[in-house]
Amino acid sequence: MNSRKWVRLFLTTLLIGGVITLISSFIFKQDAYLEVLQPFQLFELVGLLLFFSGLGFIFSIISQMGFFAYLTVNQFGKSVFRSFWVPVQLFLVAFTLFDLVYFRYQASENSTVWPFLWTAVGLFALSAIIAYIKAKETKFNAFIPALFFMVVVTTVEWVPALRAQGSDYVWLMVIPLFICNAYQLLLLHRLTNPGKETA
Repeated sequence: MNSRKWVRLFLTTLLIGGVITLISSFIFKQDAYLEVLQPFQLFELVGLLLFFSGLGFIFSIISQMGFFAYLTVNQFGKSVFRSFWVPVQLFLVAFTLFDLVYFRYQASENSTVWPFLWTAVGLFALSAIIAYIKAKETKFNAFIPALFFMVVVTTVEWVPALRAQGSDYVWLMVIPLFICNAYQLLLLHRLTNPGKETA
């Protein structure tokens, strides 16, 4: 990948992160907007828009750092574990999903397990769809690495929000992270070599 393509990937992912977070903030941070709209306060509203856009840029950078870390880990895993790398990835996917349910449920107070279970199921289902698209556009062997990236790496990037109090920032962070990760994963083989199968 040359520098022009890398800059394209960086800037478009940055823009996606900012826009998606800003749109998500209208849903998950309605109270913050209501405070500046009743009564209407222009400078405070502009400040809010800039804040959530900037937050989205940060989420995008976290996503990009995770993506390039994944590319390194994937190559390292292939060279170290060889044929066992696929089972290792599947184990890490299963453990991550278990962690999303069990440990979050144990840490919560007066809560049922269902919200955490549905979160894990939703993340897995959406990740499987992205991994299927990646495998269909490249090669079948790309499915497991793509699933690993979408589940494990997204969850690792999501940890700061998972530790925060309240669910608004949990969703405000994971939506742009997931979309940015999916975008980078599906764009990579188009940027590197459209005719080359890429894992």
